[in-house]
Amino acid sequence: MNIVFRVDSSTKMGIGHLMRCLALADEFKRQNKKTTFICRNLTGNSTNLVKQKGHKVITLPIDIYFRSNNLYLDWLGATQEEDAEQTIKAISGNVDLLIVDNYALDGSWHKQLRPCVKKIMVIDDLSDKNIDCDVLLNQNLSSKKEDYKNKAPNDCQLLLGCEYALLRPEFAKLRSQALGKRKNTKEIKNILVSMGGSDTKNLNYDILQNVGDGFNITVVFSALSPHNKMIQNYAENKNIKVIIGANNMAELMLDADLAIGAGGSTSWERCCLGLPTLLFVTAENQTQVALNLKKLGAVKIVKNLKEDLKEIVNNFELWQNMSNQAQKVCDGLGVKKVAIV
Repeated sequence: MNIVFRVDSSTKMGIGHLMRCLALADEFKRQNKKTTFICRNLTGNSTNLVKQKGHKVITLPIDIYFRSNNLYLDWLGATQEEDAEQTIKAISGNVDLLIVDNYALDGSWHKQLRPCVKKIMVIDDLSDKNIDCDVLLNQNLSSKKEDYKNKAPNDCQLLLGCEYALLRPEFAKLRSQALGKRKNTKEIKNILVSMGGSDTKNLNYDILQNVGDGFNITVVFSALSPHNKMIQNYAENKNIKVIIGANNMAELMLDADLAIGAGGSTSWERCCLGLPTLLFVTAENQTQVALNLKKLGAVKIVKNLKEDLKEIVNNFELWQNMSNQAQKVCDGLGVKKVAIV
């Protein structure tokens, strides 16, 4: 079976789309299926990570002069028509399944690719556009069939909700141990800070300044961060561990008693391991996820970090309730459910 992923990563859009596709691709690879990634050569991309995992990568050229008033097209670095033409040229042989994870690409793009592939799966979070596909995956909490009324084909198979969240297998593997640990936790000692791969706004630095002493702090970001040297300098002689390019996030979340982090797909990782979170909304597309998790009681959206941290530290019943609600959201087995579709 030949499976192609059309997905990007960059300093602007982050790495979340690529990471969830990579989790699914790794499962296909374990099933001895052929996987290929088609990715635009955008600034700050993480295609080397895909290659390291043993997947083929085809890169599309970048037009350094391309600009668009549409945020997602600006991230894409091309018009939909240009991207479709380049993707069609990059595809070789019979493609059994094309998996598309890109906010800029809608039904007009999918229609252009139809003749080149047997089946199309779209991974979506926004339900804000027309989509032409055979399978549609929205892994977000509270996503529902009505969201796609008159936007997706009537015969489209809908995979909706956090049971389909695309997490790497280590999260499901450590889930039982993590939930047992939460039951026996008596105080918040270890805090994990993670504001996304590149953290271009340098929120990690602001957070570290406001957390204060008395905790074991681990801060995680990628080598793409333009501020990593500043963070490393600040952490010297303090009880702060800096990790650049962590490949053991599940273990780090297991060890943590509390996360301070951004929204996005990492929210499901934290939920799988029952890790309470003080959540920052760092992009518009994270807003609904954050509000849904807040409504459930799994996170606290940060208004004033010092005050919010003080509240959860001094109210352990609140911490326990957040953990209990978070672990109900996601069991970490979504990849296996999606890979058999």
